[in-house]
Amino acid sequence: MFIDIAEISVKAGKGGNGVVAWRKEKYEPAGGPYGGDGGHGGNIIIKADEGLRTLMDFRYKRSYKGENGEDGRSKKQFGKAGEDIILKVPVGTLVKDAESKRVVADLKDGGQEFVVARGGRGGRGNAKFATATRQAPNFAEPGKKGEEKVVVLELKLIADVGLVGYPNVGKSTLLSTISEAKPKIANYHFTTLKPNLGVVKVAEGKSFVIADIPGLIEGAHEGVGLGHDFLRHVERTRVLVHVIDMSGYEGRDPIEDYKTINEEMSRYNIKLEEKPQIIVANKMDLPGSEENLERFKEELGEEVLAILPTSAATKKGLEEVKYKVWEVLENVEEEYETYDEEMEYVEEEPKYDDTIIVKKEEGEYIVEGEFIDRLVERTYFDSMDSLRHFQKVLRDQGVIERLEELGVEEEEIVIIGGYEFEFFH
Repeated sequence: MFIDIAEISVKAGKGGNGVVAWRKEKYEPAGGPYGGDGGHGGNIIIKADEGLRTLMDFRYKRSYKGENGEDGRSKKQFGKAGEDIILKVPVGTLVKDAESKRVVADLKDGGQEFVVARGGRGGRGNAKFATATRQAPNFAEPGKKGEEKVVVLELKLIADVGLVGYPNVGKSTLLSTISEAKPKIANYHFTTLKPNLGVVKVAEGKSFVIADIPGLIEGAHEGVGLGHDFLRHVERTRVLVHVIDMSGYEGRDPIEDYKTINEEMSRYNIKLEEKPQIIVANKMDLPGSEENLERFKEELGEEVLAILPTSAATKKGLEEVKYKVWEVLENVEEEYETYDEEMEYVEEEPKYDDTIIVKKEEGEYIVEGEFIDRLVERTYFDSMDSLRHFQKVLRDQGVIERLEELGVEEEEIVIIGGYEFEFFH
């Protein structure tokens, strides 16, 4: 198992502005406010997709921006909402806040969705502000900004494909050639002491995880060498790629190697015999390999899924291996979960804090809070009607009364949502 990680920035769409418009029709001499609301900005949604295996696509594109909502129109017509952007990730992806490292979503099920950044609310048009006493409001709200954040996508992966075979048959070279892995490669036995994993990209949205697992030797099922560690990893892969040195360069017989490896796996767990197995006949560039391959096909051809002649050194035949593995994977059901089953997480809807703080610090009067920030953001201060509405909301929320209790005087400065205002009763 290893962890596939991608850090991305997401910015949801801005809400469209509400508009100021008036009814101007032939038989409506009184007119009246007629401005519509702006459309909501598009959300950024992360969705678990059972067809994906890795986060490779997010390594090439790291920034995502939602579509803005359209501005409102006259005749009380709403602006069009911005389109949501759906980012597909493998089942088992954790979504973490990049700054706090806190898990904000655990996508355990196929089709599960999480809104990682919410689009801004569309501003209300002037038609929404008409009352019995304010019949001609000359203001509207601007759209609210969409949420913007940086998140980390984290996937704990178990390899889809396991490379099996004797030490020094070319597994590490094969892995480094068809994937982005950078294993240590040397011409001696037991080079690989722990699984080296790489992500193989076949096409856009199509990739799989492949592991070069520690070289297996006779007696592995009894724990000889790295046997149990090797077999534990093999047990949870979906397809086996059996790499064989078809040249017999080190004095071993390719047929005997094949039988020995398979016998060790079946002794450890009989179910390993049921796993699809692709034979990679490696080192075909060396003398004697062609003759050995023909002998191998004659004796074992019917009991294996495919035999692919390759040379990891010259890279001949490696593309065929990649596409054949993907073809087999598409027809093999997944038998394990890729996420951390021990983790407990309850997804929560975002909550807005409507607490308004009114205080006096070092001689300054301060009004703050999320409610106040949203109010300031929605107000056009160059419109007298909008300013009157702003003052009315402050009065209705008890802000003016609390400022007076703190001793504010006429024309003193009050800081509201980070902006300075002169106080007038």
